[in-house]
Amino acid sequence: MHAQGIFVAPLSAVEWINKEEAPSHIISLLAPEGVRAPVFPGHARHLALYFNDISEPLEGMIPPSQSHVEELISFLSSWYAEAPLLIHCWAGVSRSTAAAYIALCLFNPGVSEDRLARLLRRQAPEATPNALLVELGDHLLGRDGRMSEAIAAIGRGRDTFEGTPFALPHPAVRR
Repeated sequence: MHAQGIFVAPLSAVEWINKEEAPSHIISLLAPEGVRAPVFPGHARHLALYFNDISEPLEGMIPPSQSHVEELISFLSSWYAEAPLLIHCWAGVSRSTAAAYIALCLFNPGVSEDRLARLLRRQAPEATPNALLVELGDHLLGRDGRMSEAIAAIGRGRDTFEGTPFALPHPAVRR
């Protein structure tokens, strides 16, 4: 890959991307039960958030919350693109692609949500961003529902068990 920007991947590819791309910031989005976030020796900037990949409350599960997205946005705001950013979840399809879309909207405030959603779809045909995570990001970034509408417009991604690692340029859209 060897590109500056945002890398998005399933957990299975994290070790390889970490070794090859040397990201300065890593975000792990995993379920509260089971697998814990990998340890990244030498990385001072690692955010691990634990919630289930659900878009509506479900008994016994933890949905993404406003506090999760506040932490995510705060962490993203500390990244200055001096080295790549890596975002991963279990499969690299839903939570990580939603977080990547939130990052695109955060880092490209003057770019339409539709344009950024189409960029995400081009880079990741299997991306199906978690709708609740996107909705919360939309609210916190003051995008007035446009982020959620844009993700709904690109629709569900191609069926897959695990997403293919991909990169998004930073800034995503050159003016």
